[in-house]
Amino acid sequence: MKRAGSRRAGTATGLFLTGLRRGGAPREPDRFPLSLPIFRSLERLDFRARVTFLVGENGCGKSTLLEGLAAGTGAVAAGGRDLERDPTLAAARVFARAFRLQRARHPRVTLFLRAEDVFGFTLRVRDQMDGLRGVEDELRAALPEGSWGQRLAVGAAAKERAALARRYGTDPDARSHGETFLHLLQQRLQPRGLYFLDEPETPLSPTRVLALLAILQDRTDQDCQFVIATHSPILMALPHAQLLLLEGGTIAPIAYEDVEHVRITRAFLDDPGNFLRRL
Repeated sequence: MKRAGSRRAGTATGLFLTGLRRGGAPREPDRFPLSLPIFRSLERLDFRARVTFLVGENGCGKSTLLEGLAAGTGAVAAGGRDLERDPTLAAARVFARAFRLQRARHPRVTLFLRAEDVFGFTLRVRDQMDGLRGVEDELRAALPEGSWGQRLAVGAAAKERAALARRYGTDPDARSHGETFLHLLQQRLQPRGLYFLDEPETPLSPTRVLALLAILQDRTDQDCQFVIATHSPILMALPHAQLLLLEGGTIAPIAYEDVEHVRITRAFLDDPGNFLRRL
């Protein structure tokens, strides 16, 4: 018998976030997203693996659920905006108020990342580096040339700028979007972290999706937990990942072989010509 929702990264042992429970009658039952059938009927949800994939068609609620979990855990956004101030996450904050998160222990870092946030993050890093370069110039002009105070002040700003350059490169815009995304993940996914990723495959080629798969497997060995909304059959194949299908107003475990994205991709690759003739 196939084991629904688990195919071959990690076990439930040592999870940070083990699930959620409805926190009594919601204060805003008719407000989006609580008005959606899938969340109106949701009473509990359990996470049973170090990596949980949320799968389903666009509009099924994957991103809303992921954003609600991120808001409820107080995750830091990798993009330029704070989760508490981001107007695009207003629905996530409504969701977070309606549910109680079940935690077994606390991670060192909790991060939320959407593929589209990478551009904003790159801009923020570039602005920080430009700002520090400007501070260096101002300090050189304001303090006596060659003085101990000038060397100390300019050196502090230069050291901070150099640290950013070592972590993100001297020119954050020099990489392609996919390269930037993978590099950012490698830098931000630290051991003992809880991470929420929304469709991370979006900017990536199939080869780079495989590289992301390797990163996820490596980080689960470093005491990390992930909840990921995805359409990628490659990512879904991560060994021992929990797969949750959002469909028809319910959230339920599903086996890898039964995921529609997997079945359609497999059928197409097996016989593209025949598949296209049937369209």
